[in-house]
Amino acid sequence: MSSSTEKGDVDVSKIRTPTGPYAQHARGTSDIEKGLEEAGNQPRVAAPVLRRYKPFRNANNLVIDVDVPSKLLGLCAKRSEREFTHMRYSAVTCDPNDFQSCGFTLRQVHYDPPRRTELFIVVTMSNEDDILFCQTMHGVMENISHLCGRNRSKTWGKDAWKKVVVCIVSDGGSELNLRTISVLTAMGAYQSGFAKRMVNNIPVAAHVYEYTTQISVSPSMTFEGAESGVVPVQIIFCVKDKPRGKINSHRWFFNAFVPILQPNICVLLDAGIRPGPTSIYHLWKSFDIVSGIGGTCGEVVVSKGIMGRNLLNPLVAAQDFEYRMSLILETPLESVFGYIRNLPSGFSAYRYIALQNDSNGNGPLVTYFNGEKILQSARDTSLITLNVQLEASRVLCWELAYKRGGQWILHYVKSAYAFIEVPRSIPELLLRHQRSQNSSFFAMIHIMARFTYIYRSSHSILRKFWIHIEMLYHAYTLVFNWFAIGNYYVVFKVLTDSLEDPSFHLAKFQTANIVLDYFYLGMLFVSFLLAMGKRPQSSRWGYTICFVGFGLITIYMLTAGILLAVKTAQNIQHGDSGPLRIRHLFSNLVFRNVVIPVIVTAGLNLLASILFFEPWHMVTSFVQYLLIVPSYISVLSVYAVANVHRLSLGDRTDDINKPDRKGIDQPVIVEKDVDEEYEDAIHMLQTDNPKGNLKGDVMADRDGDFRMKILLAWSLSNALLAAIVISVTGKAADKGVATTINGYISFVFFSLAGLTVFRFVGSTTYMLVRLFVGE
Repeated sequence: MSSSTEKGDVDVSKIRTPTGPYAQHARGTSDIEKGLEEAGNQPRVAAPVLRRYKPFRNANNLVIDVDVPSKLLGLCAKRSEREFTHMRYSAVTCDPNDFQSCGFTLRQVHYDPPRRTELFIVVTMSNEDDILFCQTMHGVMENISHLCGRNRSKTWGKDAWKKVVVCIVSDGGSELNLRTISVLTAMGAYQSGFAKRMVNNIPVAAHVYEYTTQISVSPSMTFEGAESGVVPVQIIFCVKDKPRGKINSHRWFFNAFVPILQPNICVLLDAGIRPGPTSIYHLWKSFDIVSGIGGTCGEVVVSKGIMGRNLLNPLVAAQDFEYRMSLILETPLESVFGYIRNLPSGFSAYRYIALQNDSNGNGPLVTYFNGEKILQSARDTSLITLNVQLEASRVLCWELAYKRGGQWILHYVKSAYAFIEVPRSIPELLLRHQRSQNSSFFAMIHIMARFTYIYRSSHSILRKFWIHIEMLYHAYTLVFNWFAIGNYYVVFKVLTDSLEDPSFHLAKFQTANIVLDYFYLGMLFVSFLLAMGKRPQSSRWGYTICFVGFGLITIYMLTAGILLAVKTAQNIQHGDSGPLRIRHLFSNLVFRNVVIPVIVTAGLNLLASILFFEPWHMVTSFVQYLLIVPSYISVLSVYAVANVHRLSLGDRTDDINKPDRKGIDQPVIVEKDVDEEYEDAIHMLQTDNPKGNLKGDVMADRDGDFRMKILLAWSLSNALLAAIVISVTGKAADKGVATTINGYISFVFFSLAGLTVFRFVGSTTYMLVRLFVGE
């Protein structure tokens, strides 16, 4: 045994190394390298651009430089520098918070001079397949090529790739897709056989691979190199030893790697989201133009497929309309105020200095990463807090915008866009909507409870005033959404009953109204039963029937609304003529309280879409969205509230999308030691039988009790609202349509129109500001 092994280092004879092995610690020649010399294997000499360091004295750090395949080098334009000819593997044996203090480092700081990182891009992934991964990675490499082509820029230019680092963080090796691993191997960013579960009896927390690739793999699985405009890209591929969630992946990025590189801007992406070819540049440019911006986001556009064929699926079309109108009306409004509730972690960017903690160790990142501890200690945490942490980026946005002593604002960049694959089946849509609705609701309550944070910031009085206005808007929207299911039933009931007004001579609709009323309540009852039952995947047909049923109800409501407007106009025209007819039309209660608000709402949506030069979704997706809206309000909301205790991630890590891994080896080859396996078996036998797990029973009782309280409060409050309004309003056949419309129903329609007007003013203001800023 060599002297290095006697000192407690890794036995190099057990390390699988390819041709030309080279073992080196982060700060210089290591004891592993000495062991290779004693074995007769002379290490390769480092390239001249690498600094020489003092001997590294922490023997727990295993760092190995290995040759990349000769075939890969044959595809590359640059073949001399060590960052192209060698991949570096590091077995990280510490928590990400201790990465730097434990002596671990990254290649970029070893060059002479050390490379300055302007953009640090993180791509979080779990079990995404090769197509989804390539969509993201190929898009990122296109953006880096664009940066290298901006020769007139003071920051970017020919060698701009040296200022950009891409970090891919995988949530556990066992979660990786085999074909995705093959893509990374083809790019040179991964080689199997070096991952170690233990280094000197210390568990390995993460496996880090570093390489500068010159190969991009497109979603069509074609290899592209310098001849296609691909420039070198510095890649850090971090594979966590165990799956611990996205927040933990971001903690590896922000607490382990970012402090070493000290980037200016950090860009967050999810695997599967494809950024536009210039989107990352536009995100960066917004920070460069306005120094007070702390975080930005771009458009998240639904992927429509070739010639828009994905829109043939009504679920995709409805989500396309929803995303578009949110990006046209909602997000620009929030951007004008300076606070956006949620910068999506799948496509957003932050100024690193804005995220850093203060001298007391407090800051946005500390609060954000507390979510990891909260989710891990679910037994001792309330379900309200747990639901807030399902989309912890909402909390991060609030903490950043109102950081103590800070003046950071959050901004929307319309010129930056990325394509996302949305759910194409009802079960997938239910899971994703559950997370979004529950997290949004409880996060808003969480933020309003901490509204006084705005006074600890250094924002101007005018900015704080506008934030008060925005919070009032969010509070009103929150209450209005809580009663959405009750309000929609009231609208259905009053609108259909209005056809029974004797002056309309439409008595034949009375029987249809009675039948559809019971049908509506029956569909609602079925939605509750399905939501309280098994997983959505096992009730696919039941949910499909509910979606179709509520779609038919929508058609009937639209018919009733059109007949109501036409009959009202005919009755007015019968006795009047000329200008008097028009004046009486606008003074009519039905026309004023129903028709005008509907026209205003639809008209402003169309006008805003035209002003944003994006009117096509009004043609391709509006009808589908209109038919699915009742299912959004009823079916999806019922499922979300009834499953508030199920902390589903609602993304591709759900069981619905996990590939069948039966009989497949883990892509990251980490063999389990036989002694470790034996210890696990002994531990299992010494652990109490799960059947007698009292803590688990108590936790289940707690979750069930909370779920029941929320469900009862929500359903009973909506039922009470509907019962009171319908009983007070009465039937149109008895009181007349004007009396029934002039009550609560007019408040609902004017609220919808008022919110639309408010959003339209905000989005228009955003467009005007954007013209002057020149974003």
